[in-house]
Amino acid sequence: MEYNCLLLLQQILVVLLSGVFFWRLTKYMWSFTKMEKEPITVLVTGAAGQIGYAIVPMIARGAMLGPDQPVILHLLDISLEALKGVKMELIDAAFPLLKGVVATIDVVEACNDVDIAIMIGGIPRKEGMERKDVISKNVSIYKAQASALEEHAAPDCKVLVIANPANTNALILKEFAPSIPEKNITCLTRLDHNRALGQISEKLHVHVSDVKNVIIWGNHSSTQYPDPNHAIVNTCSGEKHVKELVHDDHWLQTDFINTVQQRGAAIIKARKQSSALSAASSACDHIRDWVLGTPKGTWVSMGVYSDGSYGVQPGLIYSFPVTCQKGEWSIVQGLKIDEFSREKMDETAKELVEEKSLAYSYLN
Repeated sequence: MEYNCLLLLQQILVVLLSGVFFWRLTKYMWSFTKMEKEPITVLVTGAAGQIGYAIVPMIARGAMLGPDQPVILHLLDISLEALKGVKMELIDAAFPLLKGVVATIDVVEACNDVDIAIMIGGIPRKEGMERKDVISKNVSIYKAQASALEEHAAPDCKVLVIANPANTNALILKEFAPSIPEKNITCLTRLDHNRALGQISEKLHVHVSDVKNVIIWGNHSSTQYPDPNHAIVNTCSGEKHVKELVHDDHWLQTDFINTVQQRGAAIIKARKQSSALSAASSACDHIRDWVLGTPKGTWVSMGVYSDGSYGVQPGLIYSFPVTCQKGEWSIVQGLKIDEFSREKMDETAKELVEEKSLAYSYLN
């Protein structure tokens, strides 16, 4: 009897000790998983403007870098009073992920230790201005900002240029920030990419999340080529190419392209202001996929430094289809290019060559 009692007590003690051990292990693992990540510092230039005002709460809420990634925002603009207002609103919104806000008109202070730079500030094209006027004014702005990033940003800083002409502004920035890797300087064509997805989803009456792999080739301008030839739709019977479902090559080669190319102008005409909301959302998409990766089997459009792929002149910032993994983008290779596409891709490349030549003439 005594032996049985001792054995029973022994078994109870083992169970209790096991329970304590398990509880402590569980508590440790829980605390480990709850450990907060180090904040990422994000610079937003033109932060008091329309797009800047739209994007900063998205970043602070986690739409750009994920729901568990703390951020510190550096806000740069020419109006300190307006920036103070934006900063007050960010504080008032009490975003849990927001660990600090620096609002400044000093480009050096703004660029200090930034990990990601969202370049929205620039001289927009206004009534009566020609393209060359816009480029000439932005050359000096992006030269100064590039120099500040070169000297004060984190060594592996990722840069996204939004201010138009975005491709050429990115090229100027690359010229004066040579220590930033060329693969880390990009421009926004994700807005055009998302517009193309939206047009196809409306045409086919499917949800936009069921459409993927459109391509924006070239310049973020009216010469861009929205290419639906490789786009795929997820249907009840599996994945199908858009061309199988649309059955209207004329629409794909005319209205579809024209609508995407002219969407920005159409929005300005409708609301008397530019497409700030969709631009901000697309910029978040661009950075999120770049940093966190694209889903398997899916590519997105990014304006990136050309390595000569698809016959595009090396050294241009040109929009390609890319996949992203571990913070790096790669151009999708081996896609078949038909004669119609080749002509459109060359046309937009020609415009970028002209813009590059014009910008460099001002630099000299």
